[in-house]
Amino acid sequence: MRAFACSHCGQLLFFENSHCLRCGTALGFAPEVLELSAIEPVAWDRYRAVDAAPTDEASRKDAIGGGPADRERTRDQRYKRCARAGMASCNWLVAADSAEELCMSCRLTKTLPLLRTDAEMRAFAQAEGAKRRLLYQLLDLGLPLVARQEDEKLGLSFVLAFRADDKPVITGHCKGVITVDLLECDNVHRERLRHQFGEPYRTLLGHFRHEIGHYYWDLLIDDKPALARFRELFGDERVDYRAALRRNYEIGGGSWSSRFVSSYAASHPWEDWAETFAHYLHIRDTLQTAANFGLRVSPAAQTIPPAGGKLTARATEAVTELEFAHVVAEWLPLTYAFNAANRSMGKEDLYPFVLADEVIEKLSFVHDLVRFVELSEALPPGTEASSGVLDLDTSADGDADARESRVHSVDRERAVDRGVDTADAA
Repeated sequence: MRAFACSHCGQLLFFENSHCLRCGTALGFAPEVLELSAIEPVAWDRYRAVDAAPTDEASRKDAIGGGPADRERTRDQRYKRCARAGMASCNWLVAADSAEELCMSCRLTKTLPLLRTDAEMRAFAQAEGAKRRLLYQLLDLGLPLVARQEDEKLGLSFVLAFRADDKPVITGHCKGVITVDLLECDNVHRERLRHQFGEPYRTLLGHFRHEIGHYYWDLLIDDKPALARFRELFGDERVDYRAALRRNYEIGGGSWSSRFVSSYAASHPWEDWAETFAHYLHIRDTLQTAANFGLRVSPAAQTIPPAGGKLTARATEAVTELEFAHVVAEWLPLTYAFNAANRSMGKEDLYPFVLADEVIEKLSFVHDLVRFVELSEALPPGTEASSGVLDLDTSADGDADARESRVHSVDRERAVDRGVDTADAA
């Protein structure tokens, strides 16, 4: 996440802020330019961005930390607040002349849950906040993002739901619909499951990143040239998914740490991909945050020394230009420092992972896919991009029956023991 500052007083702002806590200036996030802007009223529920985006490309890239060249906003751009500014704690803006009352993030929520208590309202707002963080990163990386309303086949939507009448909600993905159990917003419930499953890490944002990984498998790998390389690294996704999950739940991931980023990743190639994709998003987001705060790490000993012996964490554009081996060289010293700081506070490691060589190779595959998409977006129409992972002169057809039968679920116990099918996941 980039660091934002109030254009009136220079106060550090966080992505979720709707007002500057120092000077009280109203703020709103404009997704088309990825800016958290100071806004001033010009009419009832109509606002003007106070800090207009620079008009020259170099200044604009510097102002927003380096993004696609087509992020522009005119000085006269008018906005209105999202209609769910209250119930979803949403600070995203909508173009004033748009017929839509909801921002692009809130429009992706397929149905509203029944919110009966203050705790449920807080949980819903918390989940929407995690979703906005996810969407910001996807937009920043230039990954394809299409609403379900615009494309029934390839579009994305979210179902945020509570249990009703003892009927469980399965966190998972099915054909572009991501379902999240809002009980995951309860810290006690989430920690209980984390210990029950022996997980070193379990967060609401992590769930969103895992499930979006399944969505992008469908978009970027399934029936694409990259599928052959995927099978070399992750295995054949056509093996029985339900049987694989049941086996993982009953006997665990075995000696998984030398080949997988998590025990759950060992259950099936689809889950290995989703866990790896989510981990890649963790790395990219944290590196961007470190870069925006100017963090430098110069450890006495490190596994992979970065060039020059010191770390200057890089922002998104710079990371995109690097081979993944260099990204890892930037990343590992930073994790050592984070973990050391946590231990100084008597806390567990912030980054409780060890990246084996095979995991790094899988992460490199994800990195190359993302770079290919970013490059493709930047090229003029009719120009072909070249990528080591997508330049394969081969294509493999996925097993349609296997694709239709899968339930991507981070909750192994419910998905396996209750015999949930794909319709329940959506």
